[in-house]
Amino acid sequence: MAAHHPMPGVPRDTTRRIGLLGGSFNPAHEGHRHVSLEALKRLDLDEVWWLVSPQNPLKSDDGMEPLSTRVARARQLARHPRIRVDAPELQLGTRYTLDTVRALNRLYPRAQFVWLMGADILPQLVHWLGWRDLFAAIPIAAFARPGWGYPALAAAAPRAFARYRLAAGQERRLASCEPPAWCFIPSRLDSHSATAIRAVRPRRTRTKGTTISDQNPSTGARQLPDRSKASNALLALARHSLEEDKAEDVVVIDLKGKSAFADYMVIASGRSNRQVVAIAEHLADRLKQAGHGYIPVEGKQTGDWVLVDGGDVVVHIFRPEPRAFYALEKMWALEEEAAGSKPAKPKATRAARPRRPKKPA
Repeated sequence: MAAHHPMPGVPRDTTRRIGLLGGSFNPAHEGHRHVSLEALKRLDLDEVWWLVSPQNPLKSDDGMEPLSTRVARARQLARHPRIRVDAPELQLGTRYTLDTVRALNRLYPRAQFVWLMGADILPQLVHWLGWRDLFAAIPIAAFARPGWGYPALAAAAPRAFARYRLAAGQERRLASCEPPAWCFIPSRLDSHSATAIRAVRPRRTRTKGTTISDQNPSTGARQLPDRSKASNALLALARHSLEEDKAEDVVVIDLKGKSAFADYMVIASGRSNRQVVAIAEHLADRLKQAGHGYIPVEGKQTGDWVLVDGGDVVVHIFRPEPRAFYALEKMWALEEEAAGSKPAKPKATRAARPRRPKKPA
């Protein structure tokens, strides 16, 4: 069953020392990566798992990007062989941190888990379901955050478990400790914040045929143009570019009505790193020449996975092996299933091969 393998590639009998960093990752940012790298070093961990939550029960879903998008962005940002990114709660069927931790403890009984968090979370812990039981279920490491250093230690949760706090310099043995056990790590501060990023990031709106008031009251109201035609034309241009550069296994996922992030997600493959980068660069150039302005392109350094952000159309171009490993199509299907809707099977489209003329008899 899928629930028995929430983290693909991890054996059930693993004895690794693993840090768990949970959250919405809406979006993932350098602060998440900073905490993870600090945890690997300061706590002597073998790996850090980013557990991307389908929906944080303490947060509104307003402005929440689709799970598949958040996982994809997080995997691109992590870019570290010892950081795994996945959404195990989707397969485990858990929603609260305590239930997720207990499920992982059952599935990987020999692993040594540590829950990772920023110190800004410490005052919020008392609002978590079963927060006292969480301390008893897993060792916890809190990392200093701007404005949330030592003052955060005066919050109710850390005070309640003050006698279980490890002394400074003992962090490396935290993963081996029997819970409750926790530590505070006054590491270099990182100011990145998902909330701040969302606040300044331009938000794409789905204004299709909406009536709004004109700035001049005497003119009454006007009708905004239907942007569905523009996004369809953009999709057609992207698909034409992919076909021109011999991209393979092109899959289009319709996001309209499901995400404010884009109207379409396109996934395609190139045979080599060089071809992947070339497909992405040619696509960005063609979109720019068509009047779509600056087109962000991410991931050209490695060429395993390049993302071209065309606004209403976002294109992921992979080599075959990374595409199979990250399985964005499968992630989207799982999200649709969790939402209670039957996902439409994405269809792969290949460039038609010219037929050879039959030899005359």
